[in-house]
Amino acid sequence: MTGSGLTQLGHAAALPAGPDRAVLETVANPHPDSLYLVRFAAPEFTSLCPITGQPDFAHLVIDYAPAAALVESKSLKLFLGSFRNHGAFHEDCTLTIARRLVAACAPRWLRIGGYWYPRGGIPIDVFWQTGVPPEGLWLPDQGVPPYRGRG
Repeated sequence: MTGSGLTQLGHAAALPAGPDRAVLETVANPHPDSLYLVRFAAPEFTSLCPITGQPDFAHLVIDYAPAAALVESKSLKLFLGSFRNHGAFHEDCTLTIARRLVAACAPRWLRIGGYWYPRGGIPIDVFWQTGVPPEGLWLPDQGVPPYRGRG
């Protein structure tokens, strides 16, 4: 959804029951001809292990170069929050988020870093991007320190 038909912004909106029920909304990019990077950081992302039901925690960093549409941030917060009671492996959560964002806003380019906190002593980091970044796009480091004890 693009533009003035926003359904979640400006009033209370309940957390969706799961990612499949969450709606990612967009707004028109006021600078569609400019190449720039937008970053969303979610340092307190949670989901559930699909086997044990135990909570999993991650620091997500989402970078994208918008085209015609921008992701509306409240809808993104609700979408990410919808994983709180959703059982899926780290890789599935990370790629599901990335692909839903690509489907919603059709960016020029997108990458996601899923920095998952350790369970059983093993941190799992998941990285994905749509392809080669556009030439001239400034890509700062994602800024997530490595887990102490790795290497």
